[in-house]
Amino acid sequence: MNRAPEEEVLTMYRSVRSVEDAPAPWWLRALDRGRLRSRAEGHAVEDAVSELLSSRPGWVFVPWVDLGEVGYWEYVPSESGVYGPATPTTVQFTDSHRGFVHLVPAHRGPGHPHAIDFTVADLRAQIEDIELIA
Repeated sequence: MNRAPEEEVLTMYRSVRSVEDAPAPWWLRALDRGRLRSRAEGHAVEDAVSELLSSRPGWVFVPWVDLGEVGYWEYVPSESGVYGPATPTTVQFTDSHRGFVHLVPAHRGPGHPHAIDFTVADLRAQIEDIELIA
């Protein structure tokens, strides 16, 4: 998927998706929807986020996610909520908007928090505030 000719990967994905819901990484779904020009553009988003977060203390990459997905980043210090353990602040990749990054604030209890649409530039500009809030 990451090394085969891009057009072949996209054709195969579309072929499988026409029959059933096909698991795929965010960048392939974005490429299929016309939101990315190339697989390399998607990988560049992943690389930029990884470069930023891997250089900061407390951020951990979680490689295990749904079938086909690439993983996400958690801010470990945010796991300790004021009233006990919390789900940590999370940075996820998404094809749902052209910024390709979702910030999910730390939360605890039932329900799912609302993901905030971000870009890599937003993340870079706001990273210190995100870490302080957590």
